[in-house]
Amino acid sequence: MNSNRKIIRVLIVVSALFLALLTYLLYFNMFEAESVATNPYNRRQWDDEKYVTRGTIYDQDGIVLAETVEDGVSIKREYPYGRLYSHVIGYCSRVYGKSLLEREFDSELLGKGDIGIFQGDKKKGFDLNLTIKNSLQKYAYEQLRGKRGAIVALEPKTGKILAMVSLPDFEPQAESLEKNWNSIVEDESAPLVARAFSGLYPPGSTYKIVTAAVAFENGLSGQVFEDTGGFLKGELKVENFGNKKYGEISLERGFEVSSNQVFCTVGYELGSEKLLEISERFGVNKDINFDIDASNSRIEYKKMTDEDSALVAIGQGQLLVTPIHMAMICASVANNGNMMTPYVVDSVTKNETVIQKARPKIFAQPISAECADYLKELMVNVVKNGTGSRAAIYGIDVAGKTGTAENESEKDHAWFVGFAPADEPEIAVAVVLENSGTSGGDSAAPIAGNIMRKYLEK
Repeated sequence: MNSNRKIIRVLIVVSALFLALLTYLLYFNMFEAESVATNPYNRRQWDDEKYVTRGTIYDQDGIVLAETVEDGVSIKREYPYGRLYSHVIGYCSRVYGKSLLEREFDSELLGKGDIGIFQGDKKKGFDLNLTIKNSLQKYAYEQLRGKRGAIVALEPKTGKILAMVSLPDFEPQAESLEKNWNSIVEDESAPLVARAFSGLYPPGSTYKIVTAAVAFENGLSGQVFEDTGGFLKGELKVENFGNKKYGEISLERGFEVSSNQVFCTVGYELGSEKLLEISERFGVNKDINFDIDASNSRIEYKKMTDEDSALVAIGQGQLLVTPIHMAMICASVANNGNMMTPYVVDSVTKNETVIQKARPKIFAQPISAECADYLKELMVNVVKNGTGSRAAIYGIDVAGKTGTAENESEKDHAWFVGFAPADEPEIAVAVVLENSGTSGGDSAAPIAGNIMRKYLEK
């Protein structure tokens, strides 16, 4: 009898282990298999490269940005513009895997799912055609050279990325990357971080665009404030930039000169609930659904007080944003309140036949067209009469907002976001200069103005 019980127990244990193994295998195949198969460190991926010539990547005008070159002895992934696209296209290394577009579109570049005829011993993967304009990308890179930060330029009506630069960067060629890998990853300036869509920064006064939107919705347009040079509530004290005092000043003029006292007051009086709600309508705490995995802009407070709201209203406190998201916020004003989903891959093609084609999609509609018109007028006046004058373009109305974001232990970040022409916007730009120690109006605004001017010269 005891013997039978032992056998039954063993059978129960064996059956339980078998069921656990079966459950794990089912779970792995249903939920984990694809991520493991596409992991850039999975060496089995490289078996596919023996039989497929990796697809070519082009800019919007058909200029080659990445291609596979074979000389009969070796196969190399070549990047004709070197570092220029290291934070867009990424790298493709047998040692360290793949990153950015090389990783996200690996299946397409290898032509997976294609049943076409082999060309010689190999099949050709699909090609990627980007929305980026190479001439604008090079110009933006030169504008940022020698600095740390990011530039994002996009088309407001569609979300197409026109240029996207992050510095510092790295040499993506596999041979150089593998030789210098240790020094790259140990570099305190983090050259592998694509700051344009992965870097998180306090936005400073550029976020007053969002605060002005909620102020408009709550009937505060035209309200007059007494600006004494700083906002004081309890232990919270926030001074105006340069300790300036503006006296009796309207909300609109407060936006032009970027009065911290006015906008802290707005944030405090409207309260945390309303400011959090408008922020989330603009995409904070949400995935932006970009072609490349991007960080989410976020408000990190577990619970916001009204004092916290006063800080968020001026782009400080525990608010962090990505440059691409600030470009989207700016572009939503340009696009009558419609925020478009950004994208950088326009199409996937095989021998010039379109396999996949991107379509512009609305990401959110955070504000009404009436509110967008109000904000547009405020932003035009920032460039005409306020802190953004250095972004001005002769003969063209430019809309913009400056920002200088404070850091507790390092120098300030300089920001500018803007679009042009103001009446029929063709380009929106976000510029952040990391730890520059300068104001956005002095250093970021001229760069944004130059990029918009360059693009509109086309």
